[in-house]
Order: sequence, then structure tokens, then C-alpha cells
Amino acid sequence: MIATTFSWLVFIGAGLVAIVASLLMVTRRNPVHSALWLIVAFFSIAIIYISLNAQFIAVAQVIVYAGAIMMLILFVIMLIHLEREQELTGKITGAKIVASFITIILFLEIVAAVLSFRVTGMKGPFTPEMVNGFGNVRAVGMVLYGKYMFPFEIASILLLIGIVGAVVLSKRRKE
Repeated sequence: MIATTFSWLVFIGAGLVAIVASLLMVTRRNPVHSALWLIVAFFSIAIIYISLNAQFIAVAQVIVYAGAIMMLILFVIMLIHLEREQELTGKITGAKIVASFITIILFLEIVAAVLSFRVTGMKGPFTPEMVNGFGNVRAVGMVLYGKYMFPFEIASILLLIGIVGAVVLSKRRKE
């Protein structure tokens, strides 16, 4: 009983930290501070994965996202010198109006998705007994490199395009 209560409190605490860190990430003006809050959110999500008995995904979360991806993001931020361009005018421009409109639409879509979500009760191909029999790593590998191989490769190509784009933007500014 005490272990269940403690694990529930850890789950709720990590969830609250993830929410607060995410909100702080999107409200900071300094991009480096935003990146640091994103790392806090990644680590709290890894704690949530551990509490859900998904150790492999938690370790992959820390290594891939909090480690590699965040270093790439910080590298790109430093490469294009965003911290110098922080002088924002208080003027309301067309771009700010469009961005606000898109943000409100995306928020409403998220709310609609959460409110319309229904648990179907269907079980996936991997029961808890099967996963305990051969482990989380194999289950994740079979799904990631089987059913989701194409989206996985598309995500890696998009990351590469983003990095190349940041390098091109930084080269143009220097010239």
C-alpha cells in the first residue's frame, strides 16, 4: 500500500514538474533558458516512464532527447546567435496576429482531442506477460523498426534538414 502510494506520488510529482517546465520553456524570452527548461521536462518525462515500468524508453529519453537532441538545439541556438536578436518591439504586427490565431486553433484541437478520447478496450499485440518474457528492449525494437520504420526514418531526415538549414542561415548572416 505504501509503495503504491509513493509510486503514485512520484508519478503525479513528475507530471506536475513536466507541465511547469514545459510552460516555462515556452514563456522564456532567452532561447538558452528555454532549452534548459526543455531538458528539465525531458528528465521528468523519463521519471514518468520509469514509474510506468518502461525502463528502456526512460533511458532512451535521457540519452537521445536530453543528451543528443538538446545539444544539437543548443548548438543551433549558439550558431545563429539568437540571443542578440531579443529586442522585440511592442508593436502588434500581422505575423503576431497570425501566430496567435494559429496557437489558439492548435490549443482548441488539443482540447477537442482530449475531450473526445475514448478507451477502446482493445489489447495490443504485446501483453504484459510477453513483454516480461522477452523484455522491453525487444518489444520497442520490434515496433520501432517494424511497424514504424518509415516514420522513424522521416523523423531523422527532418532533423538533418533542420540542422543543415540552421548552418545555411548562420552562413548567410556572416557574409
